[in-house]
Amino acid sequence: MNTNQYLINHYNKYDEDSRLVPKHGSVEFLTTMKYIEKYIKSDDRVLEIGAGTGRYSHALAREGYDVDAVELVEHNIEIFKQNTQLNENITITQGNAMDLSAFSDNEYDITLLLGPLYHLYTKKDKQQALSEAIRVTKPGGVVFAAYVISDGCLLDEGFKRGNISVAAYIEKGMIDPKTFAAKSQPKDLFELVRKENIDELMSVFPVNRLHYVAADGCALFMREAIDTMDNATFELYLKYHFSTCEREDLMGITSHAIDIFRK
Repeated sequence: MNTNQYLINHYNKYDEDSRLVPKHGSVEFLTTMKYIEKYIKSDDRVLEIGAGTGRYSHALAREGYDVDAVELVEHNIEIFKQNTQLNENITITQGNAMDLSAFSDNEYDITLLLGPLYHLYTKKDKQQALSEAIRVTKPGGVVFAAYVISDGCLLDEGFKRGNISVAAYIEKGMIDPKTFAAKSQPKDLFELVRKENIDELMSVFPVNRLHYVAADGCALFMREAIDTMDNATFELYLKYHFSTCEREDLMGITSHAIDIFRK
């Protein structure tokens, strides 16, 4: 089964809209939006590559921005269209993050690559997707690239939720027995990386990093506690998270990270 078919099968059954709705899930969304709003200007054009069902695209379109979106999975596109409101200046087309030939060079002020790198498993493919995102971005424009980070996932899904064992992970080569770095394959659905992998990917591109952000920090690891917080406590937690999500001594313990750079 090829990589695209694994993805299509997964997202045909997965309620992507619901992932960012609970308090713990909203941390990633609110963090990403906070940084987008730091750089977006009133007349900016936005491209979201791998838009899923459109949580970010619709949020930005409803704030008045012009948004074009690209998504691979037809099921997600259908939901994206269902969620579109009349006042949104937004388009959605089916396409692949590694081939944006339908889009011109230097066209967008803000480019969002918030999902495709989760599902690309070779350095060549990831750099191709990054290269395409950079190509369609205007000089001086800002690109947001998201990754799934191995240590946060290992602590949460692995150790805390009991999905790890020596036989399943170490002996089968899914985790390096010395470094505990993950080794992902298409059938695993998600490519798990660390910051040093991201630094290596980006070393070939003539861009300037603005921020490297632990998008959800400990939110997934603490999901039960966060979901039972009252609103005042959750607001305090968000303030804590926003103030620490770029601290070098904390940013490795996250399930998702955003690399934000200027072309």
